[in-house]
Amino acid sequence: MTPAMKQHAARPAAAVIDGIFRALSDPTRRDVVERLSVKPASVSELAASYKMAMPSLLEHLKVLEGSGLVRSEKKGRVRTYELAPDRLKLAEDWLGQQRKLWERRLDQLDAYLLQLKKEGLK
Repeated sequence: MTPAMKQHAARPAAAVIDGIFRALSDPTRRDVVERLSVKPASVSELAASYKMAMPSLLEHLKVLEGSGLVRSEKKGRVRTYELAPDRLKLAEDWLGQQRKLWERRLDQLDAYLLQLKKEGLK
């Protein structure tokens, strides 16, 4: 397998990345992710912080869990959510790849403009 094939095989499917960014597009869901980055929390603990109906909060949690950003466990009547940092790493890696691409393009533009300036001074 060539290095390019290995890199392509290691990339997450576009649908996974889309789901992560879709989940993070809502400020409430981003806030829940921030809260869960501190420590796991039960649904009632999370609900205490938001002025919204429980079904609305549960829908946000469902989207976050569907994207893989959080996971939950139910013990008795208490469901506890925790952050799943692996999915955040996928988003971070994707953004890093985009940043590298644009940095390389800007470096090429910079080199081209310097070349033009140098040629104009002759």
